[in-house]
Amino acid sequence: MKTKYIIYTCLFVVAFSTACKKNLDLTQKGVYNTDNYFRNETDAVNTISGIYNLLAQEDYISHAETTFDVASDDYWRSGDHAEDEAIENLTYNASNAQINFSWTYKYETVNRSTNAIINIPKITDITPAIKDRSMGEAYFFRAFGYWRLMVIYGDVPIVTEEDYAKSNFNIPKSSIEEVRKQIEVDLLKAVDLLPENYGAADFGRVSKGTALGLLTKLYMYWEKLPEAITTGEKLINNSKYALAATYAENFTRANKNSTELLMSVQGLQNVMSNDYTIYYIPRAWGGYGFSQPLKGLADEFELNDPRKSATLLSVGDKIDLGDGKGDTEFTSDLSSTGFSFRKYAVFFPAGSSEGNGVDHNYAVPLMRSSDIYLLVAEAKIRTQGAGAGDALINQVRRRASVLLTPVVNAGMKELIHERRVELAGEGERHQDLMRWDKKNLVDIAAIYNLAKSKAPVDQGKTVTFVRPKHYYYPIPQVEIDKSNGVLKQNPNY
Repeated sequence: MKTKYIIYTCLFVVAFSTACKKNLDLTQKGVYNTDNYFRNETDAVNTISGIYNLLAQEDYISHAETTFDVASDDYWRSGDHAEDEAIENLTYNASNAQINFSWTYKYETVNRSTNAIINIPKITDITPAIKDRSMGEAYFFRAFGYWRLMVIYGDVPIVTEEDYAKSNFNIPKSSIEEVRKQIEVDLLKAVDLLPENYGAADFGRVSKGTALGLLTKLYMYWEKLPEAITTGEKLINNSKYALAATYAENFTRANKNSTELLMSVQGLQNVMSNDYTIYYIPRAWGGYGFSQPLKGLADEFELNDPRKSATLLSVGDKIDLGDGKGDTEFTSDLSSTGFSFRKYAVFFPAGSSEGNGVDHNYAVPLMRSSDIYLLVAEAKIRTQGAGAGDALINQVRRRASVLLTPVVNAGMKELIHERRVELAGEGERHQDLMRWDKKNLVDIAAIYNLAKSKAPVDQGKTVTFVRPKHYYYPIPQVEIDKSNGVLKQNPNY
């Protein structure tokens, strides 16, 4: 039987009936499958837009992904979600809601991307440039879906195009090595097909630089350090992906067309909210007040590092909430840790003609060039010795402030510090510590039990990091149940 894939689009359906017309006389409209949908260039672009739309979902990037970093020593979960508390304290199990959400959305990304990869080549009414771009985006997002699945769960099923053709979706796990190879293949295709950059009308789309950035990250997690250097330098040496002029502008409306933003969730006032902002800002300011920074993170910043004030709000700091009341002071009652993330607290200036309160017209960074600079610096240090990454680390530091003392003969200690302060609150810390722990570069179990790694309410509580169990999360139990034994649980769960 020929497989037909249902095309999901944003449709508003109004149902009505009349006494003079039988239902059987009505012509059904707005229902599409692969036989009647992939007709022209517009259909191809809309299909790809449907993949981007997933990123804005609350239980995908905006909140669920952030949850996987709350176990780190950078911030405390706050909030009233028991599933987040379990992830932070490493007491989660296979029935954890966030673990389930994450699996579902990653495979939906794979599903929509593969659908595009199979069907867009069949379209004849499409310009070559748009066809290449669309295919590049589809390959990138399939890689991204598998990348996040691999980082979170380890061994996961790979659903091939042949499996789709046969509607065969109950598939056993592939090894992490096989998943990495699949990601690499898709990213190399994306690098070839994607444009280097876009015009203002298309800001927010993934580019060749985005694919190079993710490929660099893949090689680092794969411990293919020479490949990470070669790939990352292709991005670093391209001015189209240069660091922004200042660190702070990465977290303002000015960042929408920034060369540094390799991947982002684009917000639009009254249309697409940035849930990062809502989750991070205090409840009294209209948010949920989750993910509150810890004192250990605040203390990590050097005294003359302006990234601290761009990243954190501390007690006594003032900020314009765009409510016409002037600057509002950040007080101790707004956070259980004494800090909040300034980088996600974006408000209209008082008196703005565009609105007041929270400003959603900015892009939340998901991957920045500075991340890649520091990964290449790390790879050089680990392959060539201390000092090999100095030039790249100092580019990142110099962009932050000319007052920061340049590093000299920097080793992993300096590199680990730089990644922490540069990427604080951007979902990298827990995964960084775990990959370093695997190579005996840090002791993650000891770090997580330091007093400065815990919120005031958790002082005295022991967090038990078990190796290798906690390097990966369990496969959602609901998925194992649905597979009738085909899908096997990760070890130690």
